[in-house]
Amino acid sequence: MKKYIAVIVLLVSNLLSAQVQFEARVSKTTLGLNERLRIDFMMNVDGDNFVPPSFEGFRIIAGPSQQVSQSWVNGRSSFEKAYSYFLVPNQKGTFVIKQAAIEYNGQIYKTAPVRIIVTAATEQLKDPNDSQMSGDENLYLVADVSKTNPYINEPITVVYKLYFANIGISNLGESSKPKYNDFWSQNIEIKQLAAEEGIFKGQNFRFIVLKKVVLYPQKSGRLKIEPLSLSVDVQLPTNRRDVFGRMMLTETTKRVSAGAKTITVKPLPEAGKPENFSGAVGNFDFKVIPSKTNLKNGESLNLVVSVTGKGNLKLFSLPKPVVPNALEMYDAIHSEDISTSLMGMSGKISDSYTIIPQYKGNYPVKPLQFSYFDLGSGTYKTVSSPEIMINALDGPTPADSSATDGNKNKISNVEEFKSIKLKSSLFAIEKKDFFGSNLFIGLLLLPFLLVPLIIVFKKKKEAIDGDITGNRIRMNNKLAKKYLSEAKKQINNKELFYIALEKAMHNFLKAKLHIETSEMSKDNIQDLLLSRNVKPEVVNDFITLTENCEVARYAPSSSVAIQQDFDKAVFIISELEKQMA
Repeated sequence: MKKYIAVIVLLVSNLLSAQVQFEARVSKTTLGLNERLRIDFMMNVDGDNFVPPSFEGFRIIAGPSQQVSQSWVNGRSSFEKAYSYFLVPNQKGTFVIKQAAIEYNGQIYKTAPVRIIVTAATEQLKDPNDSQMSGDENLYLVADVSKTNPYINEPITVVYKLYFANIGISNLGESSKPKYNDFWSQNIEIKQLAAEEGIFKGQNFRFIVLKKVVLYPQKSGRLKIEPLSLSVDVQLPTNRRDVFGRMMLTETTKRVSAGAKTITVKPLPEAGKPENFSGAVGNFDFKVIPSKTNLKNGESLNLVVSVTGKGNLKLFSLPKPVVPNALEMYDAIHSEDISTSLMGMSGKISDSYTIIPQYKGNYPVKPLQFSYFDLGSGTYKTVSSPEIMINALDGPTPADSSATDGNKNKISNVEEFKSIKLKSSLFAIEKKDFFGSNLFIGLLLLPFLLVPLIIVFKKKKEAIDGDITGNRIRMNNKLAKKYLSEAKKQINNKELFYIALEKAMHNFLKAKLHIETSEMSKDNIQDLLLSRNVKPEVVNDFITLTENCEVARYAPSSSVAIQQDFDKAVFIISELEKQMA
């Protein structure tokens, strides 16, 4: 009878434990950088010792708040207990909210991890009944775009302004920086932030200019500018007053976003486009100026090709001079004197060529042409330089003074080259026969010396091939080194890095402990390592690192954290090598 009672009690206790439910519920699994996330840890029993997760990648703005409800329906009772948090993300990416834990009847229960995707900031509707959102109607981040339909390489400006009214602000921090894909961008320095007065949405606001950027679109079509998001500490007035009658303030942190912007870029017209057009857009002046035109023997001149004006000066190349073969021209030295304002780039760029005449004579430098697209008239314009005549007053003369460029490099007979003979007759002073030489004897004896070496090598190879256990150890060691090497190569790819790192650690351990994959349990590894005189802290480090590899694939990790995990793996393997008996 006692036996049956024990079985019944065991079945009832198992049934009760099976009915314990403890789970994490989130308001959404995908949210914008400026949105909030609510997470509730729900249980149907009165669990004790609640341990929340660390919420990596998020910041707690409210909570935990505890709620308990119990009801009776048709003679049955239901119980529910919840711990609630409000979170805001710190950055874009994919994050894993790890397990929370409770204790009930001496047992530990844990929730399943929750995967959250954080995207760029989005426009969101504000709930007027949400106390956490109060004050948002007095705080706006705006991106003013000077033009939304420019040509390729036409400058546009984006000015980011933070508007606020009847609130205090402090500690402005960028949550996500704007991205200017397919734009050439230049930030305009703002030396000091200063509040100004202005009208926004028909009301008086104060505003701060946070950022100024000049953009040059590099391709046509609809181009998207990723939004700027800020984290701002806000001081809000309340209905309470202190003992002196002054209104008391409450401080909270707000996330504001300028929103994404779409720019529709027009292609440059094909009609009338010159063949030598290199992408210059703006209003320019083109010049080709030599430092001198009359040269003595051995002298050189500088030929400067320059463009001055307003436009995309850093985004096109200057035409290259074409000179006769009798003029030796060196590679250009490029220089820039450019300033960038909200109106775009302006200044001067130039290429300076050093030219040295090789022979006496007069040599023309053909005119250069420079074409650009004029934004004012919406047409292409071409500027030509005049022909430049270089006069070499003395020096060697060509073989034929009336020769064309194709034979101007032919030189007349010069006395100083007569001493150089073009052909020589060489013969050996002393000859030795190959037969009977040291080389002949060495090559003759070499096959006999190789026979013993071949025999020894063959026996050693047969011994190695017969050592099955040793071969398996060497193979696992080789795999560990291979995967550590692979992990180092993939250090900029988080998921592939942690896969390779985990394989490397397992293969190293299989080599050292002479075990198979089926024996790679946590308890078995721990017992085997401790029996080999490995320090407990090293064992714990090894197990912790291998367990974290799976979670780390999806959790946010910086390049610094990934490098630290790799260095830690190298350290652990080194310590295991030293300590294993």
